[in-house]
Amino acid sequence: MKFSWRIWLLVILLSLSLLVLAPNFEKGVIIKSIEQNSTASESGLIAGEIITSINGEKVETIEDYSRLINSILPSEDPVKLLIATKTQETLLFTNSTPEITVSNLPKTKIKTGLDLSGGARALVDTEEKEITSSELNDLIAVTSERLNVYGLKDVQIKPVSDLSGKNYMLVEIAGSTPKELESLIGQQGKFEAKIGNETVFEGGNKDITYVARTGDQSGIYSCSAYQGGEICNFRFAISLSEKAAQKHANITNELGIDPENLQYLDKKLDLYLDDKLVDSLYIGKDLKGSSTTQIAISGSGTGAARQEAYENAEVDMKQLQTVLISGSLPFKLKIEKLDTISPVLGKEFTKNMIIIALTVFLIISVVLFIKYRRIKLTLAVILTMFSEAFITLAIAALIRWNLDAPSIAGIIAGMGTGVNDQIVIIDEAVSNESQSLKQRIKNAFFIISGAFFTIIAAMLPLFWAGAGMLKGFALTTIIGVSVGILITRPAFSDIVKNIIKE
Repeated sequence: MKFSWRIWLLVILLSLSLLVLAPNFEKGVIIKSIEQNSTASESGLIAGEIITSINGEKVETIEDYSRLINSILPSEDPVKLLIATKTQETLLFTNSTPEITVSNLPKTKIKTGLDLSGGARALVDTEEKEITSSELNDLIAVTSERLNVYGLKDVQIKPVSDLSGKNYMLVEIAGSTPKELESLIGQQGKFEAKIGNETVFEGGNKDITYVARTGDQSGIYSCSAYQGGEICNFRFAISLSEKAAQKHANITNELGIDPENLQYLDKKLDLYLDDKLVDSLYIGKDLKGSSTTQIAISGSGTGAARQEAYENAEVDMKQLQTVLISGSLPFKLKIEKLDTISPVLGKEFTKNMIIIALTVFLIISVVLFIKYRRIKLTLAVILTMFSEAFITLAIAALIRWNLDAPSIAGIIAGMGTGVNDQIVIIDEAVSNESQSLKQRIKNAFFIISGAFFTIIAAMLPLFWAGAGMLKGFALTTIIGVSVGILITRPAFSDIVKNIIKE
């Protein structure tokens, strides 16, 4: 068979797709989430790290992790727990199980949605009014911060809209139950700032009238060397109501000076979101008994290099600003639709999809062989269909798209369209021999191109239909048919030419 440049292009793209989808043979378990202010988080463990051993014993699967932890903890007295990850070793002294959630490492780079991995999904609306795009972005930022406070890292929050233009927030949490998800996002957030056990001010228009987020009143103001690395300091202004300012004056008037740091008072300003501590700030001694409405909130970020420290400080500042305005949203949330998928059902769904795909392959092979009585043509259709699905999966992995049930359905729809187009090419190639083979292939591509644009036009509205719930189907279908018209169909036509000429 003569290999044209179109066939070589297909071979190259298949090779690149294989690299993208290459199986992961790495051993260990990945930390999915860590409870904030826990012993594990304070020791330096962070979400996303890969645990490789505990007290010198290898951890290759989640079963290994559970067996080792359960053999050591809980205990009456604190015991040493040396947790080794890919980047560091962390030493804990504890008598209880570390407050972390782990899972097995993914086998491939394909990301799966809740339909396959299990979890809960909520479509969230507001009770009082329709929100604008900018208000929706603020809502997503606030909700993300709230869920992170609860130690949930494997969460996706994105804006969606329906065909009428109404905006919603879609929240997906792997491994969560509907009840847990509803309790986390079904209420408007509560922010409190406390000194000791006394509340100084709360979030929202009642106490906080303004939070600076841009301009001269907000930003990174200095960076310097710190403990072998770098530290960058940030500062931004907030405005308190007169009542909140007076309460701040009354409470701070009773405080003394910190004997270890004479620039600050002996108690900190603790920030709580939904009764969970998210940060503690020093109070300057000049604020003792002051009823000023203008307060500068400061903090810092550290890193091995200045750029890393600057980026960490910027992230911390934005998160803190988000927390401070979290109670100021003028609307309450309501859950329009709540779904749950069991991980067991997800695995069963994946298994059934594989069985269906193999069955479809078999049926198509038999039908094509009966129709054309040529094994090479049959194999060409099957291999091209497989190539198209393989490249589509690689593109989805490359753009980090979560494959859910609609996405899988889109891939199958693309495969069906591909088979139909290939049959058109074959039928045109073997018929009407008064025309040249090249002209017959052109006729086939004229038909295929018309079908391609029709499919694209039909898929575009699905990006918004059902508040974006069908976006996965539309996206993978468009990717599949685009891969077909640009790559696999031209290569297939050259393959057919070679087979017919034999």
